[in-house]
Amino acid sequence: MLQEMGVQVWLPASAVAVPARAQTPADAAQPPARPAAVTVAPGAGDTPTDWRSLAHAVRSCQTCTLCAGRSHTTLVPLEADATPCDWMVLGDAPDEDEDRAGAPFAGPDGVLLAHMLRALGLQQANRPQAQAARPAQRVYVSNALKCRPAHGAMAQAAELAACSAWLQREIALVQPKLILSLGRLANQLLLGESPQLAALPLGKLRGTVHRYQGVAVVVSYPPKLLMRNSADKAKAWADLCLAADTLDALLQTTPER
Repeated sequence: MLQEMGVQVWLPASAVAVPARAQTPADAAQPPARPAAVTVAPGAGDTPTDWRSLAHAVRSCQTCTLCAGRSHTTLVPLEADATPCDWMVLGDAPDEDEDRAGAPFAGPDGVLLAHMLRALGLQQANRPQAQAARPAQRVYVSNALKCRPAHGAMAQAAELAACSAWLQREIALVQPKLILSLGRLANQLLLGESPQLAALPLGKLRGTVHRYQGVAVVVSYPPKLLMRNSADKAKAWADLCLAADTLDALLQTTPER
C-alpha cells in the first residue's frame, strides 16, 4: 500500500521481498503520488488530564487545517489550584482580536460580555489577576473553535468535530453546572446530539434550558450581535436571568463546592 502511495519503504535483507506491480506506459507518464498528510486527533490514550497538558496539546494541535492560519490558539486555562467555576460561557470561533491576543472575547465584544457578567455579580476566572470568589460567582470563558478560520470562511464539520474533543476536556476540568452558549457554532457543538435542535435559529432556542452531557445549557445572543442590534439587549438580559435562576435552582439541590 505504501509503495502504491509513492512512499519509499525500507526492509531488511532478510525480509521477504514484495513484488512490485508491473509498470504500464500510463504509469511512467505519471509522477509518483505524494503521500497524504496525516493528522491524529486526541485519543483515549493521550487525553490531557490537567490544565497544563491540555493547554500544551491545544497549542500544538494540527488535527485540522485551521492550524495553518492561526497566530495563537484561544484556550486560556485555569490555574491548577483555582477555585472551581459553576458558570461557563462558550462563544463562536476567534476573530482577529482574539487570534492576536490568544484569548476569547478579547475585543470590544469582550468588554460588553464583562459588563453583562458583572451585572449578575460574576467575574471571569481564566484571565490575568482574576480575584478569588465563590464557584457560583466565577465564569470560565472559551471558544467553540480554538483557531481562527480564514477571513469570511465558514467553519466545516470536520473542524468542529476536531475542537469538540478539546471542549469535552475543558468541561471535564471546569465541571460547570451551567453553560451559556453564545453563537451558532457553540450551539452546534452543545446541542449536536439532536441535529434537528441544533439546526434551529437562535431565536427558537432561547427561553429553554437544554442539556449537554447532563450540564444545563442556556442559549443567548453573541455580544457582537448585541453591539450591532441593541434592541436584542433586553432579550439577552432575560437569558442571563434565566441562566442565573437555573443555577440557583441547581445549587438548592446540589451543595455548592
